[in-house]
Amino acid sequence: MKAAPFDYVRAEGLDHALELLHQHGYEAKLLAGGQSLVPMMAMRLARPALLVDIHRVSALQALDASDTAVVTGAVVRQRTLEDEASLHARIPLVAAALRWVGHGQTRNRGTVGGSLVHADPSAELPLTALVLDARLQLTSLDEGERSVAAGDFFLGPMFTDTRDTECLTAIEWPVWDARGTGCAFDEIAIRHGDFAMASAAAQVRVDASGVCRRAAFGLGGVDGVPRRFPELAQRLEGQRLDDDLLRGVAEDAAAACEPGSDLHATAEYRRHLAAVLAARVLRQAAQSAASTVRSM
Repeated sequence: MKAAPFDYVRAEGLDHALELLHQHGYEAKLLAGGQSLVPMMAMRLARPALLVDIHRVSALQALDASDTAVVTGAVVRQRTLEDEASLHARIPLVAAALRWVGHGQTRNRGTVGGSLVHADPSAELPLTALVLDARLQLTSLDEGERSVAAGDFFLGPMFTDTRDTECLTAIEWPVWDARGTGCAFDEIAIRHGDFAMASAAAQVRVDASGVCRRAAFGLGGVDGVPRRFPELAQRLEGQRLDDDLLRGVAEDAAAACEPGSDLHATAEYRRHLAAVLAARVLRQAAQSAASTVRSM
């Protein structure tokens, strides 16, 4: 199929893009990398009257790192973040997740903000943002700037808290103390690069004695939105992360999810995958965390 007729404008800057959104409201769509929107338009699942191309807006291309956070502009390419080795020590879970995003060609064009706003329940970056408790900066002419926690941003399948006249401008990724911190990301798909039937992400920090001091983990592809489990993560804190503890927490997380069934997998199978993957990434993150303690 071909996309329905639409108009196209390349934004000259952020103010220009916001003005177009203000004028056209829900009839306008922002185009960044286009790796999700363009296929949807081709299948006529999305039919915007106006495409506003923002991929050359310099104000949305920032990349800044400090000891407490990494801030990425919304149109930073996924490949740019993947290749920026200096950031991997600060946000290792993002680096781990990016290796699972589509294929190299899609990461060359796809943007960090585009994936978050698209909000596919199986996508890797929304799950990572949720686990790390990232904050998303939204801007409009009507209301100025507002900051939204990732936990409040994803409202449903491909549905976010972004308003019709707003543009996602930046994402703030919190940085954990590198000493004793480990992370892991894993997923199961029919083929590498396909949408995941289930995915899991975890980041933990342990002390020199191997006791967990901080933990966060979540699941993707097994509910209408990516899921994180702060109450279950708290059960890990103050404990040594043995297999029985991790398996029990992972099974409780999977039981709390409501996956759907399709031609690729039943809901029951997806829930089983979720339990296996959650236990796996928690174990791998704990092992990685222990290794960083020994190496410092």
